[in-house]
Amino acid sequence: MNRYMPLTGHDCTVPALLIDTQAPLDVLHDAAVHRIQAVTQLLENLAFREQLSSDAVVLQDFAHLLAIPLRDGCDLLDAISRRLNANPA
Repeated sequence: MNRYMPLTGHDCTVPALLIDTQAPLDVLHDAAVHRIQAVTQLLENLAFREQLSSDAVVLQDFAHLLAIPLRDGCDLLDAISRRLNANPA
C-alpha cells in the first residue's frame, strides 16, 4: 500500500489532499469519526425540523456539501481497513 492515499471525493490528476496511511490507527479513526459525526449531526438536525422548504438547487448544493466530509470519512475508514487486513494481529 502506498504511504499517501488521495481522497476520492475530488477527481483530479494531481491530488492535493492525501491520507497518510501509516498514521496511527487511532488518529485515522478519530479523523473519520469526526467527519462522519459532523454530517450525521447536521442530517439529524434537519430531520427533526418541522418545516424545511428550499429549491432544488440549494438542496443539491447542500447534499454536495455533506457528501464531501462523508466521502473523506469513508476514505479514512478504507485506509484503516487496508491496514488491518494487511497486518492481522
